[in-house]
Amino acid sequence: MAHNPVDSFIETYVQALQDQSAALFAGAGLSIPAGLVDWKGLLKNIARDVGLDVKKEEDLITVAQFHVNERRSRHQINQALIQEFATRAKLTNNHKVLASLPIHTYWTTNYDTLIEESLRQAGKTPDVKITVENLATTMPRRDAVIYKMHGDVSQPDRAVVTKDDYESYATTRHLFSMALQGDLVSKTFLFIGFSFNDPNLSYILSRIRLLLGENRRDHYCLLRKVHREDFKTVADFRYAEARQQLQVSDLKRYGIIGLLVDEYKEYTQVLQRIAHRYKMARVFVSGSAAEYTPWEEPKAHELIQELSRRLVAAGFGVVSGFGEGVGPYVVNGVLAQLEHDGTQVLDDRIVLRPFPIATADPAPRKRRWKAYRQDMLAHAGVAVFLFGNKRNASGSIVPADGMEEEFEIATTKRVAIIPVGCTGSVAASLHKRVLNHFGNYFPASGYKRLFQGLNKKGTVRQVSARVVALIEKLRDDRGIQGS
Repeated sequence: MAHNPVDSFIETYVQALQDQSAALFAGAGLSIPAGLVDWKGLLKNIARDVGLDVKKEEDLITVAQFHVNERRSRHQINQALIQEFATRAKLTNNHKVLASLPIHTYWTTNYDTLIEESLRQAGKTPDVKITVENLATTMPRRDAVIYKMHGDVSQPDRAVVTKDDYESYATTRHLFSMALQGDLVSKTFLFIGFSFNDPNLSYILSRIRLLLGENRRDHYCLLRKVHREDFKTVADFRYAEARQQLQVSDLKRYGIIGLLVDEYKEYTQVLQRIAHRYKMARVFVSGSAAEYTPWEEPKAHELIQELSRRLVAAGFGVVSGFGEGVGPYVVNGVLAQLEHDGTQVLDDRIVLRPFPIATADPAPRKRRWKAYRQDMLAHAGVAVFLFGNKRNASGSIVPADGMEEEFEIATTKRVAIIPVGCTGSVAASLHKRVLNHFGNYFPASGYKRLFQGLNKKGTVRQVSARVVALIEKLRDDRGIQGS
């Protein structure tokens, strides 16, 4: 089977996400689809003002310098930055997917605020570093750091735009270079939104090489292939195609692997595959039990604990709402495996979202609980359903309607559905429902026998092994239900 560099990158980057060592470096191409200009658009009027045609220019940093030289001021450049980047732009799908991922380190040469806006919209707190002074402070409870190495539209007079700015960078913004050096050594970067015509790229690449020498790890850069329709003549296309291949090879000198895709829309597809692949390593355990028929209570507790332990041992993280009769044993299983692994670090192993129970009014409580369920399932690619009953106000055992709601939410979010039918109650009815419409839930082949096995009685070891085997197949098949 042919080696696919994009597939290999996705595997590597997902692992970096799980290890909390993934980073992103964003160029202008990330913001252009949001309605913002590229460098030529930014400097079009600036170039015209000194008698140049921006379409004929490649070294746009020098164009900006020419304007400062002639006008003895950068006021017009500052005004162009404000005019072009202070306008409200619409977040793109790429911004939203990236913000959903646990990327804690962003670097960008962009002056706009789209990355920080996307993170805030995702409920995260960005710590934005615009100036050298910002590097000395830390925002409490931050979720991500954004290094704006060339400044921000809010401070146009300090933005890195001209040749003078770039040549003095090592003096005026030296600490940014040091921080970048550390991240390039310790993290796996995805460069996105750069082209070989981007005036920032050559400066950044030379800086990387000088900073790191031979102490490099692999980084990745998404690039669109040149196409025949991009050029007036076949000869021009052939020339550009050959030059692009040489440039991709040259990136290796900087420890950057170029990933060529046919169209820009494939950037989004790659990011979505990363997001889905990452979520497939998180399993939401849905369950509540006032009683455990057809299991004896001690064995039921053992089953929940053993299943949770096996999931963590297999490399999965667990998401739990701490449901009655189930949640405590999920936590016990996770902790048992962590103790076996010699660690007590919970960050990437378990996400707990205990339901707020102090809301007396049923209507607000129902809305709030639904929001909690949606939030929990946003963190997972697989949902396991166990038991599913509760005691009503009169003391009778009834089906757990919360589990039904979690099933519906999981289905809507295209989370893989795993009801363990042999645990009875709602889990049994959900198993039957899925089996009756199996192709809707498992469109790929090779899953039905494993799924049917979830309804068979067995020992704690047998049942937990069947569940984990099915989930591992889903993960190892690259999350076939949602990719």
